[in-house]
Amino acid sequence: MKVYLVGGAVRDKLLGLPIKERDWVVVGATPQEMLQKGFKKVGRDFPVFLHPKTHEEYALARTERKTGKGYTDFVCYSDPKVTLAEDLKRRDLTINAIAEDLDGKIIDPYNGCNDLKKRILRHVSPAFAEDPVRILRVARFAARFGDFKVHAETNKLMQVMLVNGEVDALVPERVWQELERALGEQFPERFFVVLKNCQVLLKLFPEIADHLTACKKALKQAVILSQESVVRFAAMMYSLEQPQITKLCRKYRVPNAYKELSLLVIKLKNEAYKLSKNADGLVTLLEHSDAYRKLDRLKQAFLACQANSKKFGIILDKVLLAYKTTKRVRLTPEIIMSEDKKNLRQILHEKRKKQMEDIAAIETNGNHNW
Repeated sequence: MKVYLVGGAVRDKLLGLPIKERDWVVVGATPQEMLQKGFKKVGRDFPVFLHPKTHEEYALARTERKTGKGYTDFVCYSDPKVTLAEDLKRRDLTINAIAEDLDGKIIDPYNGCNDLKKRILRHVSPAFAEDPVRILRVARFAARFGDFKVHAETNKLMQVMLVNGEVDALVPERVWQELERALGEQFPERFFVVLKNCQVLLKLFPEIADHLTACKKALKQAVILSQESVVRFAAMMYSLEQPQITKLCRKYRVPNAYKELSLLVIKLKNEAYKLSKNADGLVTLLEHSDAYRKLDRLKQAFLACQANSKKFGIILDKVLLAYKTTKRVRLTPEIIMSEDKKNLRQILHEKRKKQMEDIAAIETNGNHNW
């Protein structure tokens, strides 16, 4: 029985990057032998075990055979006779098909080390085409490694997968999972560039394809302004219309936080500049965006807008000052008991506006700007 470190851990180690998690392949062992050594079986479809002390995943070397479209119809074959090279061959990219033995020796049957040096994302074998998720993974790796390029043959293969209908088998949850992860990378705009180059973007994200240049520019700026994926997503949605955002979010079952922030961004895009010109408008903006309860969300929305236009940074300063000025304005119990809800909202609005006007008058008389 031989044990090898594989996949991302080896790749990142060779690139000099921090190792987030480690995966292992075991060659020449049976499930019974793993159980006898104290490993706990966790894989239902695949022979995967947890180490009794480190709890890291150890998978028995295996091969796979595709039985249908998509990425769920596979037959897995595991046997002590399956070699390390056979196991690595079923992986997606050469840079992920490198192994290291317990003595630190690198095993690289598919020239992944050379592709690391040349900054190339290249498929290991034609079996790449059996799993459409790999298209999304290539795009995500491009978003992570900004100086890596997709090999021409890999790009052609991804185009063939589109023509053959493999992309049609992608489920919404997995598309969103890969997109969300890409948004957290340093170069998220490259995710969409790769999809465009292999002609998959129009299939998966036609709304973004129609506004790709603006979306890319917004994402680049959003990376500078925020580490939050939800802000970056909303920044990208700025160029779209509300029906397009709603359709995209419904199609991929995007979490409500992403959808709501994106729709708020569209409201700000259309209304913020006009409303920020006077006290009445600023109070209206705060109320309509629910900022008195969710100020952080409003800040996120302005960051997403600012990624598209610098003027929103100036507007945000005015909005935050308006919030600070009016946040403690309250209605008395007597008014609350005597008025209906609609009137209460209007009364509270007027009190907030008056508070701002009073403060502005005081500061103007004192030669200050509010």
